[in-house]
Amino acid sequence: MPTTDAQRRARDKWLSEKVETINLRVPKGSKEIIKSHAEKHGESTNAFVYRTVMEAIQRDEKADREE
Repeated sequence: MPTTDAQRRARDKWLSEKVETINLRVPKGSKEIIKSHAEKHGESTNAFVYRTVMEAIQRDEKADREE
């Protein structure tokens, strides 16, 4: 069943209110490595990248506090 205009508008409204977009550029070949690693661990590429970034931020903040 095709997406209706009302469904598209609702989706676009939700996205504009709830999420932000970051475009990520990686060297050729890296996209597939990241994607397959995420899938292997049961995550979407987006969830894997988000989790990895948040873990790095936590590590960096902990290291900053210990200095």
